[in-house]
Amino acid sequence: MGRFLFWPSRLALILFGIVAFALAVYASAAQAQQICAVDLNGNGDADDAGETASCVGMQGGSWQCPIERASCAPEPGGASSCPLGSQYACETLASGGVPSCSPNACIDTAANPIEDEPVVDDPGAPADGEVDTDGNCLGNIEIFGGRALRCRPAGLKTTFSNCCKDKGKIVKDGMGSSIASTQTKIAIAKGVFTGAQAAYAAFQAGATASQAASAGANAIIVGIDPTSIAISLAVNVMIEFLLSSCDQQDMETGMLRGSGMCVEVGSYCSSKILGICVQKSRSHCCFNTKLGRIIQEQGRPQLKSFADGWGPVKTPNCRGFTPEEFQALDFSRMDLSEYYSEVQARAQADIQSDMKDRIDAYMQAIGR
Repeated sequence: MGRFLFWPSRLALILFGIVAFALAVYASAAQAQQICAVDLNGNGDADDAGETASCVGMQGGSWQCPIERASCAPEPGGASSCPLGSQYACETLASGGVPSCSPNACIDTAANPIEDEPVVDDPGAPADGEVDTDGNCLGNIEIFGGRALRCRPAGLKTTFSNCCKDKGKIVKDGMGSSIASTQTKIAIAKGVFTGAQAAYAAFQAGATASQAASAGANAIIVGIDPTSIAISLAVNVMIEFLLSSCDQQDMETGMLRGSGMCVEVGSYCSSKILGICVQKSRSHCCFNTKLGRIIQEQGRPQLKSFADGWGPVKTPNCRGFTPEEFQALDFSRMDLSEYYSEVQARAQADIQSDMKDRIDAYMQAIGR
């Protein structure tokens, strides 16, 4: 009996030791993470390609920044000199080779973590007011309301993938100019949010990019007229986002932005290390329709209540018009040609063919 208990106990101790050693190695590696960030083009930040890099390990346990690194020149007696200046030490890579030096310092991210701005979380105006027996809203009404969103151009946090790149027109206002399709139009932006959320969550849970994108596409089309979304394009775009370092909001903004439903408000630094900007973000106001975006762009300058335009860059004001503000708008001063060009009458056969293709794609996406 004693031997029976001894061996499992010994095995447990051995396994415990292995796990402890692995954790120690992992912790050491995490603490040793070193990067360097250099403003090479003098624009005040280090978020452009080639301005941020992982430091390399040198003999003796030190680290060296590879940005602007130079090979050292040999001197009599076996010493080496740095061509960049005697203040920079010549060191040899842990793997060996010619000694080198760098004018740029490394930053330990364990001691100096990257500081991220909170991701803007704007749910938009909730449809939570009281309604009468006919379903009419009795509370505050917002017309052409939007949501504040951001996407990130190439930078350290996106592993230099451009998460703001135009991915093409994925969703649209509908098949025609009829205002009767209001419910479909309102559902579009919400559907894009739901789809991006479902795709990103599935991918984080271990699904493949293709599986996650399919889940996202299915979530988008629930409650949305299938003629309002190019499903195959949406799936491809989601896969592309998921395989990069773009997050859920990057994905959502990308799909709405490419569909002409967003106004870019400005750019701001969203990630810093030791005060050096290593990642920027572009803030947007995104709306349910392209028409809503156009009217917001051209209507706000007419109203004193929007004297500050879109508000702060990091937290833009994307609210809709009140009924009184909307009634005060002078539509004769607006250029709606961008919208009209998309809803001009098309041949009936083209419309029917387009609708059939999209409905077929919808049925295929939901497995019917």
